[in-house]
Amino acid sequence: MELVKEEWTKSDRKEFVLYLETFKKTDKIEWTKKIINTNMNVLAIPSPILAKISKELKKGNYLSFLDLELNDYYENTCINGNLIASIKDFNLMKKYLDKYSLKIDNWASCDLLKFDIKNNEENYYNLSLEYIESKLPFIRRLGLSILFKFINNDYYVNKIFEILDKFENEKEYYVNMMAAWLFCEMFIKRKNETINYLKTNKLNKFTINKGISKCRDSYRITKEDKDYLKAFKK
Repeated sequence: MELVKEEWTKSDRKEFVLYLETFKKTDKIEWTKKIINTNMNVLAIPSPILAKISKELKKGNYLSFLDLELNDYYENTCINGNLIASIKDFNLMKKYLDKYSLKIDNWASCDLLKFDIKNNEENYYNLSLEYIESKLPFIRRLGLSILFKFINNDYYVNKIFEILDKFENEKEYYVNMMAAWLFCEMFIKRKNETINYLKTNKLNKFTINKGISKCRDSYRITKEDKDYLKAFKK
């Protein structure tokens, strides 16, 4: 199928879905659904193939492809997410992301979004603040995931800790897991600040314990620091 188009129309919808189905890995479908934990239909297409399809689509008018809002399969969300994250204009990107995020029902469709925030730090930070207030757990997870881009920015370090404390009463597993992962990355890259944060943190028991566990499993943290972290388990 020709993927580089000047315009995608509704008549292309069926052809594209049939094209995707040619890459289906029937023997991997149930395993993939279990790993991703999604209610979406799954084709179990390998990630390199999805990345290649996305790359080809970007050569043409991929915005008109996004306008088709194809969501027949989980793999559609992977392709759409890759395309959305590549949109340079922040306001335009957010328009598509807001629609996309409402359809997320699994961690993978959230975590595949890789944003380039350079020269758009304030916009992305505000987007994170907006998303963490969502009633939908995977939008909250997405809001937290954006903050990974700010770990090395001195201006935002304490702001990240303040945001983490907002999840004191979080009940959703996949949101708490992202918070734990963020805590771990903060300890690895901003150890001194994170140690100070630990002394007054408001993280719930699951998140702090899981975050410390991730740290203790990391090859990027010394044995001495791993032992030190034990004292902060709840």
